[in-house]
Parts: sequence; C-alpha cells; structure tokens
Amino acid sequence: MSEDAFNMSIRKFLKEVGVTSQRKIEEMVREGQIGGDKKLNVRMTLTAEGTGLNHVVDGEIELP
Repeated sequence: MSEDAFNMSIRKFLKEVGVTSQRKIEEMVREGQIGGDKKLNVRMTLTAEGTGLNHVVDGEIELP
C-alpha cells in the first residue's frame, strides 16, 4: 500500500468517526437527554484490534 493510500484510508475513517459522533451528540441534545449543565464532558477512546493501541481524548462541549 502506498503512503498516499494509507493516509487517505486513515482520513476516511476519521471523517466517518467525526460525522457520526457529531450526529449522535446533536441527537442527544435535541432529545433532551442531557442534564441541566451548560457543558458536556466527552471522551473518545481509539483502540485497534491485535495491537496495544489505546488512545484517549477527553474534551468538553459547550451546549446551547
């Protein structure tokens, strides 16, 4: 596999993760499944089968 194809494959995966994650968060907010807080603490964990990869990103999303 070429370096360009590898890079594009990663970008395609990350785009899908970003788009679907955003939809799920927006859906929860619209349905009122979030408490009265003005911020939502979130965590994304990336793992890969058969590897020791375990990357965690914590963040905060301001709510409307």
